[in-house]
Amino acid sequence: ADSRAGEHARAFLAGWQGKLVCDDYSGYKAGFQQGITEIGCAAHARRKFFDLHANHSSQIAAQALPFFAALYDIERDAAVLQAEERHKLRQSRAKPVCDALHEWMKAQRKLVSEDSAIAKALDYSLKRWDALTRYLDDGHVPIHNNWVENQIRPWAIGRSNWLFAGSLRAGQRAAAIMSLLRSAQLNGHEPHAYLKDVLTRLPTHKA
Repeated sequence: ADSRAGEHARAFLAGWQGKLVCDDYSGYKAGFQQGITEIGCAAHARRKFFDLHANHSSQIAAQALPFFAALYDIERDAAVLQAEERHKLRQSRAKPVCDALHEWMKAQRKLVSEDSAIAKALDYSLKRWDALTRYLDDGHVPIHNNWVENQIRPWAIGRSNWLFAGSLRAGQRAAAIMSLLRSAQLNGHEPHAYLKDVLTRLPTHKA
């Protein structure tokens, strides 16, 4: 697409009703009114506090990080389980941590100034708490969308290095090629060997 406008997200997801793990991007909001279930991403929530602590030595932000570390430790144990067992583990171990984190956030929010950076970090999670904790009730749902972000990271980094595509059509072609390469990798193919084989045989195939 030629922009990050919400209409593109709506067009891509049109007619689909499922569970969408995402950040707070406004382009998804309309879909939540049309049957899509919002699943909050814990990594985005954690990042608000991590950046504040790393860049500004925020002591309040630092207090949030052990809660997220505990949740991630539980997810490492849950990763090897089937969905039903993962659900039970989350209910017994992760839910108490989430409840404690929620109470801590509400208490801290009353103590910080309205327009402060820490208030914004707290509000990000508090306003989306239901979405952030829905993973507790479904063993099929991940705690974050880091897997997807790791898949697109080469292109996200590339955007900064390539500067521009030249035109919308060039961008669409680049997106098609990137999708082809990543699909080959995800299916266990070495991209260069795959493309060499396909492009060598392509001229002899019927249209």
